[in-house]
Amino acid sequence: MARASFGQIFTIIDLASWLRWLRQERSEGGFQLNDQTDSQLFLGHPKGLVTLFFTEMWERMSYYGMRALLVLFMTGGLTGFNPGLGWSQIEAQAVYGIYVGLVYFMVVPGGWLADNLFGHQKAVLYGAVVIALGHLVLAVPINETFFLGLALVVLGTGLLKGNISTIVGRLYENQGMEDKRDAGYTIFYMSINIGSTIGFVVCGYLGEKVGWHWGFGAAAVGMLLGVVSYIRYRHLLGDAGLLPNSHDEGVKERLILRSVFLFIFMLAGAGLLISGVVTISPRDFAENFAYFLTAVAAIYFVYLYFFAGLEPDEQRRILLLLLLFVAAAAFWSGFDQSGGSLNIFARDYTDLNFFGFEIPVSWVQVFNPIMVIIFAPMFAAFWAYLAKRNLDPSYPIKFVGGVFLMALSFGVMLVAVSLALQTGTVGVQWLLITYLLQTWGELTLSPIGLSAFSKYSPKKYTGQMFGLWFLASAIGGVLAGILGGDAMDSGLESMSPTFTYMIQYYAVIAIAILGLAWAINKMQSRNST
Repeated sequence: MARASFGQIFTIIDLASWLRWLRQERSEGGFQLNDQTDSQLFLGHPKGLVTLFFTEMWERMSYYGMRALLVLFMTGGLTGFNPGLGWSQIEAQAVYGIYVGLVYFMVVPGGWLADNLFGHQKAVLYGAVVIALGHLVLAVPINETFFLGLALVVLGTGLLKGNISTIVGRLYENQGMEDKRDAGYTIFYMSINIGSTIGFVVCGYLGEKVGWHWGFGAAAVGMLLGVVSYIRYRHLLGDAGLLPNSHDEGVKERLILRSVFLFIFMLAGAGLLISGVVTISPRDFAENFAYFLTAVAAIYFVYLYFFAGLEPDEQRRILLLLLLFVAAAAFWSGFDQSGGSLNIFARDYTDLNFFGFEIPVSWVQVFNPIMVIIFAPMFAAFWAYLAKRNLDPSYPIKFVGGVFLMALSFGVMLVAVSLALQTGTVGVQWLLITYLLQTWGELTLSPIGLSAFSKYSPKKYTGQMFGLWFLASAIGGVLAGILGGDAMDSGLESMSPTFTYMIQYYAVIAIAILGLAWAINKMQSRNST
């Protein structure tokens, strides 16, 4: 009875927030912009947003549903009701970080392929199909194909993730609705959290209570629904992202050959890992991969600024995006602890008993998407309120706010760890508060970052710039695995120093961003006088 009342309160708050937001859209003429007819718009936005919303929702259901089980499966015992892989925390956390890093790193070549070969619409379709194949492989109860399934999900997500966000921006360019772009990305962002909520609940329950591969199979079903939804409603996208930037057939043929070679090369690498011909320390690989990703990002930003032939105004925008990139990478290194160290903390040191029912460990992660659904319209309305009064904070200030909230969340975890050292377990409210602060930080940073990269990226590099935005998630994901391994190396005793270190580096990054943003503004003001 109490649980039902709690859920009803969340639903009422959510609906009330969205109704207020929709009334505001209507009062501002959101349903009749630029002489568009009602048949061309959905709640004042292009109808193609519906296609992208549901495709992204099912893709995120499959991604987060599987990710919630990943570390639990890898660290699960080799025997018993639901046997896992029996790996150590260091190994499992490192593989988790490598996987998350590769997922977002592959968005960079995925954007390049869409820009030059497939077009963004076809890239999304191909990516969705490959992701579904990857989850189907993971659903097969054969541990030897584990890395093959992960490799397919990585490759498919690389094609889908950045390009679907690019199409969102293109919808608003094509219909002359630039002033609705931020609101459109906020609506789109809701699909991520609705999908992840479904994934955590469905895949988490099946994986932990029935069998790990049943959970992976549920993720496959979700992605197949995404494929069907995209094919059925793709026509609503019109020509947004339909064609690549290059129309040279000779260039296309060379790109196809290179792409096929790269695909075969990555699958061969996964095969060598599966067969045991190549053995590698996950921790060492994760550390070197983090260095590699950082070097790639640095080289690309240097290329854009000095050698891409950009105008001075575009170069200043690249500097701004660099600041946002650094803040985002730091933020995701903490946020992705939800699938790593915080997931293990929930399993081993948190009382998950509710009225005689022990909830699955992965269900704890559902706090974040539910909170996003509740608070997203409030944040959107808050930014609009400030903008009307010329008080809207700059992008760097918003990002610093997100980093600060992430640091504060790990301050809460330090208290929870201290209590767990005394009593053995703590109540779930500590993770609830932690995820609340991280959610507020996410809403301060993530949808704003998508909008910034859509707005300020050089037009001919749009797809690749979205790939670069997700490269920040790749770096953060790898760091999350490394830091998660450090945090869980000795149980509770190793958590406090790791979380303290994270708080310290968040403070340093926030101060550095504020200083660099001030320097860029000074430089811009001198150039304009």
